[in-house]
Amino acid sequence: MKKQNYSYIGISFVVLVFGILFIPKILNRINNEEIVDKDRHHLERKGSSDQIELVTIGKVPEFQFINQTKDTINNKTYLGKVYVAEFFFTTCPSICPIMNQNMLKVQEAFPGNAQVGIASFTINPEYDTPDVLKEYAETYGMTQPNWHLLTGDRAEIYKLANSGFNLYVGAAPDVEGGFEHSGFFALIDAEGYIRSRKDENGNPIIYYDGLEAENMILLIQDINTLLNEK
Repeated sequence: MKKQNYSYIGISFVVLVFGILFIPKILNRINNEEIVDKDRHHLERKGSSDQIELVTIGKVPEFQFINQTKDTINNKTYLGKVYVAEFFFTTCPSICPIMNQNMLKVQEAFPGNAQVGIASFTINPEYDTPDVLKEYAETYGMTQPNWHLLTGDRAEIYKLANSGFNLYVGAAPDVEGGFEHSGFFALIDAEGYIRSRKDENGNPIIYYDGLEAENMILLIQDINTLLNEK
């Protein structure tokens, strides 16, 4: 009988020691994991709601050209819309096909959104008539209603590119295709101002590289930011 009592006492002592040593640690770990889990979810929510601050580069000058359906398009056409601008030409043998394949990602990201637009200015207006631009749009699947392929006076287009957007374009007879131009896209807000995010050093990137598919992710994010500003 005494041996059995001693056994009960021994077991009770072991349970008591276990409780004193380990249960507080277990409870502390559970509480800490709860806190970490709550903090993790809070940070995820915070990160998802934060938006990149976009800086203002300058206002787009007045312009007026004809699009692929022979409609007159100007600044007022895009007023109230967030849009992306590029300079290209339909017979470009090098970077233009890449640029417009990437620009299609913008179209795909905002299907049916009337508040988003694209402006594609040809730098070879003598060849790129409205009919040529219309065929080009159909070939590439440019179906967004606010995607205007624009042609008109060459001097006015070059002035808009070089002085208005500061995106170089020019005739280059010795270059394949006959023209030189930038592969960058410009992002314009609903009030007609060029906008951009900053790089890791805090400097405005100003333009988005139309030759890099990864840059389209940033561009689409920044379009959403501007849409939320309205």
